[in-house]
Amino acid sequence: MQKTILAISGKPGLYKLVSRAKMSLIVEALDGSHKRMPAFASDRVTSLADIAMYTDEEDQPLMNVMIALRDMEEGKKSSLNWRKASATELQEYTAKFFPNFDRDRVHNSDIKKLIQWYDILVDAGITNFEEVLKPTNGDNIDDREEQA
Repeated sequence: MQKTILAISGKPGLYKLVSRAKMSLIVEALDGSHKRMPAFASDRVTSLADIAMYTDEEDQPLMNVMIALRDMEEGKKSSLNWRKASATELQEYTAKFFPNFDRDRVHNSDIKKLIQWYDILVDAGITNFEEVLKPTNGDNIDDREEQA
């Protein structure tokens, strides 16, 4: 089964899809605690493979943005402390690895979340973004599982 990395609105960090229950998804935190918990239909769950970043041309899948960041950082954690960085520092840092991002529609909070997610994935040993964040077909998560 392809790893499905999820973001859950209102919950910090990233999660890996582990299983499905009758009325929920069972997810595992990628923060090192490996804590498992249910994600219900009322939670806003988004696969990282479904997220894109605004650019001056057409939107780019998050996978391409993460690959550019990984290549710039040589597979290591981000060199920018996103918690303390100013708005200018965030914009300049992003322009280093993704120069054509849309500065009007990509907010500083989006950049902070991007860097935070990148660091979480690197800490979890996930740097093969081409495989893990590969866009999939189908509206249903069950359709996605069948693809390799």
